[in-house]
Amino acid sequence: MNEILVAGVDTSTQSCKVRVTEARTGRLVRFGKAPHPAGTSVDPMAWWKAFQEASAQAGGLDDVSALSVGGQQHGMVLLDRQGRVIRDALLWNDTRSAPDADDLIIRLAKSETDGPNKDPDPDLAMQGKQAWVRAVGSSPVASLTITKVAWVSRMEPDKAKAIAAICLPHDWLSWVIAGHGPAADPGAEPGLEDLFTDRSDASGTGYYDPAADSYRRDLLAMALPAGMADRVILPKVLGPHQVGAKADPRIAGRDVPGGCIIAPGGGDNAMTALGLAMQVGDVSISLGTSGVAAAVSPVPAYDMSASVTGFADATGHWLPLACTINASRILDAGLAALGTDYDGLAKLAEKSSPGAEGITLIPYFDGERTPNRPDAHARLEGLTLANTTRTNLARAFVEGLLCSQRDCLELLKRLGTTVSKILLVGGGAKSPAVRAYAPGILGMDVQLPRPDEYVAIGAARQAAWTLTGEEEPPAWPVDIETTLTGASCEQVYQQYLRWRG
Repeated sequence: MNEILVAGVDTSTQSCKVRVTEARTGRLVRFGKAPHPAGTSVDPMAWWKAFQEASAQAGGLDDVSALSVGGQQHGMVLLDRQGRVIRDALLWNDTRSAPDADDLIIRLAKSETDGPNKDPDPDLAMQGKQAWVRAVGSSPVASLTITKVAWVSRMEPDKAKAIAAICLPHDWLSWVIAGHGPAADPGAEPGLEDLFTDRSDASGTGYYDPAADSYRRDLLAMALPAGMADRVILPKVLGPHQVGAKADPRIAGRDVPGGCIIAPGGGDNAMTALGLAMQVGDVSISLGTSGVAAAVSPVPAYDMSASVTGFADATGHWLPLACTINASRILDAGLAALGTDYDGLAKLAEKSSPGAEGITLIPYFDGERTPNRPDAHARLEGLTLANTTRTNLARAFVEGLLCSQRDCLELLKRLGTTVSKILLVGGGAKSPAVRAYAPGILGMDVQLPRPDEYVAIGAARQAAWTLTGEEEPPAWPVDIETTLTGASCEQVYQQYLRWRG
């Protein structure tokens, strides 16, 4: 039987990965990876160059029948009428728009209290957050795209007036692969109307309602100069396995009859869920640059505390999730402070005891999103002359990471999410210390899928699904490496809660 090849692209914060995959079985055929520049404000051209390099490392895409791009969520890409990038993209972890998030919350609250028959709520901030949750499933925080658009309008008004289209990292790269932007022939039409996205990524913008499957331009108008919201082009939102475009034959599919199709793509969290074949009741905890606890839900989630974002997934369901800005880099900070490596950190921590003899790390190194404390910093609590040892500090760094993820898990449970299975993935899941203490701090056994590129796998699976046009995505196996077990360490989390405040 001849192979049918598809490609899954992961354009993440740190790198671009291209996974060429056999469409029927999910078997890895070829793989390539190229780095992205550091920072929270990046020229999108770096993503295009990294995609080209990663594709070349993967042996090229001439023989690929379909591809899909999964990407970091929320990043703001602004295009002018000629399809040119107006300014560097502001990424999800850029917190400069925190004041704009607060302003949007208050403005919507005030708009709801206008009129003679409406009594203002004394807590405008909470009223505003709840109004945003009702409107789009999530309340603005600095990560969401709408707050970044508002920042540009406030701080760079000339650039804001030049906006002709707004898209996200995965939207932009898919569009370029289709032959637009920097890949277009000289003199070609800009093709802004050809931009496309999917429900999962659109639901992280702050101006798309995933339950109604529609943009809320009235909300976007709050972030743009007057009169612009109705004429700015937004990507068409495709269904879970709807064809978005054909890839430019110079880039992919030259040896495939009919050329290579481009699937809708999606946000990285939704692609991870698709790559893990998650079902209702499954929760993934992903420890990458950010930490994400996500659950597949058959119904939309509306968290009136505004702690859980009510995103869509990549299959037609929903993906309520709680996200922390700090995750695997918490361990990296511990390695740097203690002058060791991951194995050394685990050996040090093992010589301590649960609770690190009273030391707690509150790990908000880059501010935090869950809880929403963009101006916070990390801190060590409970230090004494007796307990300040390398072993206790090592334990505190690992426990601080896991307790922050337990916070996310508890928020999902509070919404009524049934947690029947926890899947631990991401670079941080490779840490021996994380593996040792995760079951005890999270409160249940944890399944550890074999380390792999699950965003790229999910994107490849979506590409294969789009290629077949069938009702369900192909059934690819998920290799569970082991199930982690351990005695409960509830006292560690309770100690963390006391210091976290």
